[in-house]
Amino acid sequence: MKRLIALMLAAMMMLSLAAACGNDAPAETPTQPTTPAPTTPAPTTPTNPAPTEPAVDNEVVEYYLQKANEVKITDTHVIFTDDGSGAEMTVAKNPQKVAVLFGSLTALWYEAGGTVQLAVGGKSAVTTYKEQIGHDITQDEGVTIVTESSSGTNWDVEQIIGGKPDLIICSTGMKGYSTISGPAAAANIPVIGINYDAVQDYLKWFKVFCNLNGQPELWESVAESTANDIISIVSKVPEVEKAPTAVILVLSSDVLKAYTVDSQPGVILKELGGVNAIDPNSEGTAASIEVNMEDLYALNPDMIFLSEFGDTTLDTLKQMYAEDPVWQSLDAVKNDKLYTLEKALFHNKANKHYNESYKVMAEYLYPDFAF
Repeated sequence: MKRLIALMLAAMMMLSLAAACGNDAPAETPTQPTTPAPTTPAPTTPTNPAPTEPAVDNEVVEYYLQKANEVKITDTHVIFTDDGSGAEMTVAKNPQKVAVLFGSLTALWYEAGGTVQLAVGGKSAVTTYKEQIGHDITQDEGVTIVTESSSGTNWDVEQIIGGKPDLIICSTGMKGYSTISGPAAAANIPVIGINYDAVQDYLKWFKVFCNLNGQPELWESVAESTANDIISIVSKVPEVEKAPTAVILVLSSDVLKAYTVDSQPGVILKELGGVNAIDPNSEGTAASIEVNMEDLYALNPDMIFLSEFGDTTLDTLKQMYAEDPVWQSLDAVKNDKLYTLEKALFHNKANKHYNESYKVMAEYLYPDFAF
């Protein structure tokens, strides 16, 4: 799959150069021979052809933009497939009171030109707002905190519905969608359920959001610009005899887990030609699975990534297994191929910073190549 994508992307980035021809010189007119005076030769003007726009491979465009291209825009509404219900959904533009009940989706809504009136509070969400929006929106005038968690487990449904939003947005990856969708439908409030794990999802939902917010011009200046950067990075992935293998670990409450190919960092690793040693050929599985030292010993990846989560760092991981002979025997440990994946770029939804996520991962996988 990686080679197919890389070949398609390489074709996409090839430049088609227009042939340029210099003007023919006029025929010489015979003259009487004379003794020429010493002169400095006149400089010649080069006739290098000007480059044209790169040829576009339709299969590559389809790979990245299929979901976004399926979004339909009218003068008054945006039409798209809802991830929660799986059905086509039609939402009126310019909603006046919006509840976004997931931190990274709130950041995406603001990135696409909107503001929220009902929001998630709490330490994790506030950190996301500061990192991705630039300030704590929970302190903004007109913003009401309706929950301290994006999970949906303890949502006060009456408070959310009582806030009378004309649009609710939440993640299908949490219990929030199943918690709020029924009561919202009864109150005639549309709920957008979002499953967001990759760049393709980002592009789809940015297109939905910027058009709902009446700012379609942001599509080209923000989302499409990010997509073009990613295409450029992936197109530079070198041909290597053996694809680098990796395990992407995450440490939570002293439980060691590894991200699968269906996780956000797992997708990035795969698209850059790396092999996820954790179940590399399986898709449609859980985003992460619990692992132990015996698992890592059997896999023995070329490199190990630690995805930042909570207060854990790479030093935390090293200290935990400093005396473990199995850990010390791993090639990645012996060769010092241990890397941190920044929380804002790999754990959270990177949004317009996805290009940075791809660049960081590419430089880890192929340190001898420039991206």
